[in-house]
Amino acid sequence: MTAPGSDVVGAVAARLRAAGCVFAEDEARLLIAAATSQGELAAMVDRRASGLPLEHVVGWAVFCGLRVAVTPGVFVPRRRSELLVRQAIGAARDPRPDLERDHDRPARPVIVDLCCGSGAVGLAVAVALGAADLHAADIDPVAVACARENVARVGGHVYQGDLYAALPPTLRGRVDVLAVNAPYVPTAEIGLMPPEARLYEPAIALDGGADGVAIHRRVAAGAAAWLAPAGRLLIETSERQAALTAAAMTDGGLAATVRADDDLAATVVVGSLRTP
Repeated sequence: MTAPGSDVVGAVAARLRAAGCVFAEDEARLLIAAATSQGELAAMVDRRASGLPLEHVVGWAVFCGLRVAVTPGVFVPRRRSELLVRQAIGAARDPRPDLERDHDRPARPVIVDLCCGSGAVGLAVAVALGAADLHAADIDPVAVACARENVARVGGHVYQGDLYAALPPTLRGRVDVLAVNAPYVPTAEIGLMPPEARLYEPAIALDGGADGVAIHRRVAAGAAAWLAPAGRLLIETSERQAALTAAAMTDGGLAATVRADDDLAATVVVGSLRTP
């Protein structure tokens, strides 16, 4: 659409504000910019006012400075996951200090984005590294289709299946960074989530089981077989669940460290193979 007048922005913002949108004016400008006609704008405003996440309405989200495609029914990447990305980038760039530097380490580290959703985490890591052998996997076919669109930008591969069962066997023992943003909301707390999440994002991307770390335990239990000697497993979790996620890694034969960022309200547990 052509540049809108303030009356158009005001009218759209008023409609969104009445529907409970906190950042109504900002959202109004995004919707107006995304629409190609007045009819499309009206339909987009209707969808947003009904509660559909803004990212699903416009078809994308900004994550780590990148525009990431996000289709309806796919988990919307959160800003707190930027900590997971930062930790993954650091793990790929910096060999573990307790191991001798591996001069045969590939110039393109092997990155796996497990429970990838839109593939935003893996995409952001690969873009930051400049060169990476990126693989992503998710059990949800809708998420896999969305991730393929995003990951194709860096020549990555996406697979559908349940955790490690989705990955090519040729990756066993070769993964430098295994980044995981698996669901970690306890089942009983799903109903307390904002409507945008619990009504429009798939339950399989939110529900982490009775204590929220059921999938973390499954991931940690199988990680050692997939990690390269200096590889690391990184799992996003919450501050109150960090000890449980770390215990899962310990039970899986890994040494675990908790990393946190108060500004992002984010927590990541990092696991590495124990040295002999």
